[in-house]
Amino acid sequence: RKEYVDLYVNYMFNKSVQKPFEDFMKGFLRGCQARNWKMFFPEELQVLLQGYTTFDWHLLEKNVIYRAYTKLDQTIRNFWTVFHKLPEEKKKMFLVFLSGSDRISGYGLECFKFWIADPQVENPDESLPYANTCYLILFLPR
Repeated sequence: RKEYVDLYVNYMFNKSVQKPFEDFMKGFLRGCQARNWKMFFPEELQVLLQGYTTFDWHLLEKNVIYRAYTKLDQTIRNFWTVFHKLPEEKKKMFLVFLSGSDRISGYGLECFKFWIADPQVENPDESLPYANTCYLILFLPR
């Protein structure tokens, strides 16, 4: 039985995907030489390629730049109070809304800066928040 299980596992995890993996690796290495990747540990390479998936949300708050707001404005204080009460999945959905991705690049949150701006509309009660994902700006009506 052990031999059968070993052969089955080897087939499922190695032999059955060998050709597609070789094709993928050939194309991937065409774009970036293997010697460039050897300097990374597997965990570092994963972060570099996929980005960070866990976050210190208070660090995100510290990195915000405000336009026509200050961090003491009631709208901003309300925003962060609600944000920090959200479950992890909803916070990641906010990242998608803001940046188009639920991950942060390999540089981490220390380098992730975004803006919260007042769109300065005539009637803010009739306006919804919106984002400019290219420039990482959240337009948050008062």
